[in-house]
Amino acid sequence: MNKNTDSPGVEEADAADRNILDALVAGALSARLPDEEAIRALTDWPEEAAAELSEAAERVREHYFGDAVSFCGIVNARSGACSENCAFCAQSAHHKAVSPRHEFLPLDEILRAAKALRDAGATRFSLVTSGKRLSNHDFDRLLETLRAVSALGLRADCSPGVLDRGRLRELKMAGCGAYHHNLETGRAFFPRICMTHAYEEDVQSVRDAVEEGLTVCSGGIFGLGESWADRVELALELRNLGVHSVPVNFLHPVPGTPLADRPVLSRGEALKIVALFRFLLPDRQIRICGGRHDVFGPEHRAEPFRSGASGIMVGDYLTLKGRDAAEDRDLARGLGLRPERGEDYSGGA
Repeated sequence: MNKNTDSPGVEEADAADRNILDALVAGALSARLPDEEAIRALTDWPEEAAAELSEAAERVREHYFGDAVSFCGIVNARSGACSENCAFCAQSAHHKAVSPRHEFLPLDEILRAAKALRDAGATRFSLVTSGKRLSNHDFDRLLETLRAVSALGLRADCSPGVLDRGRLRELKMAGCGAYHHNLETGRAFFPRICMTHAYEEDVQSVRDAVEEGLTVCSGGIFGLGESWADRVELALELRNLGVHSVPVNFLHPVPGTPLADRPVLSRGEALKIVALFRFLLPDRQIRICGGRHDVFGPEHRAEPFRSGASGIMVGDYLTLKGRDAAEDRDLARGLGLRPERGEDYSGGA
């Protein structure tokens, strides 16, 4: 991967790089897992050549998803006072970050947000609630709200924390589009990010949801200080669990949290992460979510649409403002992509 065009052997190096990318693409089109040497080539790929990696990842995305791009949105249905101490999270009661704090939102307020995102092109809308678990009262409200969101023609998803099998079955009966529960990072690195519950609790919730026949959305957040080995470990865990959709979030350092002084990831590193997940999970939805605007900024806002990702989160985030969802819709169309419509939904995530 020698990109110095004045160096001897550069043509041979470029040819070797093309061979590496062609082999990765061919394997992904056959849904084969890359071997350790190929994965190492991905993680060692120079950031300044990340565009070449993205182009290869795009070939894989186009094979599985054609010209469609999926738009999803969320609402912070219950915010703040979380019992868990995740180091990146503004909503943790353990930290001193300033963030919204409210009980479960009224139904009409949630439906207004859902309609606005639907009209801007979103086909999925997720109810996100803070805390490890919901009370019986809030869980009943969640089920009621999922049914109401579904009636709007949206896939009604939710992120309600750790659930047992009984509650997962209730979600399925209520028509839940997808159960979302991030693993956040690799198993080895997780204790440096959260100490209030075990990694295996999260894994078991995801495993149970898959086994109950729910569509499952589970991914992570990057830029926490994790290594490339941690990123590979997370991708392989998600692959083994059989999740359907993988959100890729980039850290937005929040004052008052333990990670407030972490730098924002570079564009090159972010693009490498998306490509890595596309090659390790070739046929899964890869969605670029939180932190997109920090990493890419307005001058590079088209890059996430040509990175190997098959979906984008639009609208606002949990505690931060996003960009106008209609602008993302129009940008996608200008790039020759077709925003997925509700009637396109065929059972995937």
